Amino acid sequence: MNKTIFLLAILAAAIVFAGCTQAPSQQPTATPQPTITATPTVQAAAAYPRMSRESAIPLDELKMTPELDKLPPILHSDEWEAPVPLPAPINTKGAEDSAFMMPDGNTIYVWFTPGTQDLQKQLFDNVTGIYALHKVNGQWSDAERIWLSEPGKLGLDGCEFVQGNEMWFCSAREGYTGIHLFTAEFVNGKWTNWQHVSDQLVAYEVGEMHITADGRQMYYHSPRAGGKGGYDIWMIERNDGGWSEPVNVEIVNSNETEGWPFVTQDGNELWFTRIYLGSPAIFRSKKINATWSEPELIISQFAGESSLDNEGNIYFTHHFYENGTMIEADIYVARKK
Repeated sequence: MNKTIFLLAILAAAIVFAGCTQAPSQQPTATPQPTITATPTVQAAAAYPRMSRESAIPLDELKMTPELDKLPPILHSDEWEAPVPLPAPINTKGAEDSAFMMPDGNTIYVWFTPGTQDLQKQLFDNVTGIYALHKVNGQWSDAERIWLSEPGKLGLDGCEFVQGNEMWFCSAREGYTGIHLFTAEFVNGKWTNWQHVSDQLVAYEVGEMHITADGRQMYYHSPRAGGKGGYDIWMIERNDGGWSEPVNVEIVNSNETEGWPFVTQDGNELWFTRIYLGSPAIFRSKKINATWSEPELIISQFAGESSLDNEGNIYFTHHFYENGTMIEADIYVARKK
């Protein structure tokens, strides 16, 4: 495939990645086409690059703290303690985003990029992508890069969801136009066997998604026709032929954007992100008598993409903004009382 054409496609697609460089907009809009002045030459590598996240962060990058935050997250429930950033090495001076915490609270996956740099640099910096960190004896390990394509292949991966030995992830990569959904398998200590999802899920316009613990249902966001406006949350069920027709989860949707769903292990809580007063906020809907209830606001002000562990702690992305400009992003936690 012609490299210049591929770069145009991948960089345009990457702008809407998982909130990785900006908060989700109030309504999905046409993706602007970036201008590329030069196409770097890419040589196929015999092995994956070995670079730490910290080595790629600009020296003048500011590390934001709660004390410097002019728009901190706001807690609206007395069930949790006030949100605080997770410690290093999970958070760095770069941008951590799209966190997914495993149910036991001992493994977290995050998307990382060195700073608020342009998207062309992200493609070639050898560090932008998905990382895993593990808690051992109460301490978090160094971040481990998760490679989901062959060495030397161009691509940007994000919006990971992990269940057992299976990962679902979004990717803009060589050989495809736009963002596509893939799966990978954890085999012999590494993620491999990545495959494009079925044509059925492509037709359903599946965006960021979550599969329930029993494997039967998938909740996902999409701007597909028939919604209430912006992104809506939809649900499909596994059947012998693949997946059922999408059903709009009407009670949680509005004319705003709703997305980035997460379902607790017991299947009784649906968490999602909604645009609230101009920025992302985290909402929860409880299942009562097998029906989702009216959602309640839990955390607002540049808070989104929540996941929970089995203790009920909320992990989410917080973007630091000042004068309308994003400065950094960190992973925060609100601990269950």
